[in-house]
Amino acid sequence: MAMLALALASGGLASSAMAQDSMERLAAPEGAKVYFISPADGDTVSSSVTVRMGLEGMGVAPSGVEMENTGHHHVLIDTPLESLDLDAPLPATDNTVHFGGGQTETTLELEPGEHTLQLLFNDYRHVSFDPPVTSDVITIQVE
Repeated sequence: MAMLALALASGGLASSAMAQDSMERLAAPEGAKVYFISPADGDTVSSSVTVRMGLEGMGVAPSGVEMENTGHHHVLIDTPLESLDLDAPLPATDNTVHFGGGQTETTLELEPGEHTLQLLFNDYRHVSFDPPVTSDVITIQVE
């Protein structure tokens, strides 16, 4: 199971009651793109993995800050996008890591073995944009 190596700001995280409600999704700006700066697909890394997140066509703002065309990053660890309810606030778990403080870099502690990572950029409520703003899925090997 993945664990966060650094304490993250938890302000604005969706409550469990809120996480069960479907919400109207905001439109993503045309051409919005989120991507991994590092690691790269196929990389072999140590158990402390530095993750750097990139974004084009939108801005980063902390969760709870409602500004047009902004949102914040989430890293999906070994979690297929299809398994998530994109119409509801994304719950914070060991495998759906929130960066509600507007962070664009972090260190994750991952168990040895193969892991998939994907970025999901959500709005101020932790709800996916429509269409979803996601990175390609990358696969890394942790030693």
